[in-house]
Amino acid sequence: MKCPFCESQETRVVDSRDNEVRDAIRRRRECQECGRRFTTYERVEEIPMSVIKRGGEREVFSRAKLLEGLMRACEKRPVGAVVLERFVDAIEADLRNEFKTEVPSVEIGERTLAKLKGEDKVAYVRFASVYRHFENVEEFQKELSEL
Repeated sequence: MKCPFCESQETRVVDSRDNEVRDAIRRRRECQECGRRFTTYERVEEIPMSVIKRGGEREVFSRAKLLEGLMRACEKRPVGAVVLERFVDAIEADLRNEFKTEVPSVEIGERTLAKLKGEDKVAYVRFASVYRHFENVEEFQKELSEL
C-alpha cells in the first residue's frame, strides 16, 4: 500500500477490523518512512448489477442514485443519513443475493418503499408519489388510505 503523504511503499498494518456494516475491512496503517497514519478500507469487488427499467432499457445499479432518492424523500424529516445508508446497504445486499447480475427496477422501488414505510410515513408517501407516478389526487388519496 502506498502512503498518501510521501508515496512510500513501506507501510504496515497497525489495526484491522470489520466496519459497522461488515461489508469491508477497515485497516489502520502506518508509513515506515514518514511515520504518518492513514486508514484504508478493503472491500470485495462486486460484479456490476444492471437495473432493468420499466421500458426494458438497462442501466448500471447506482447506490448513489438510490441514496439520493431516499435523501430527497426524507428531506426535512427526522431520518438521519446513517439510517439511509443502512437502508441502501440492506437493499443492495438483498438484491445481490437474490438477483446476482440483473434486477427489475420494480424490485428496488418496492424494497425501498417497505423500508420507508416502517421508518417515516411522510417520506414513504413522498417516495411513492415519484416511484408510482401518481397521475391525480385520487391515486394519491388511495395510497394514503392504504397507509
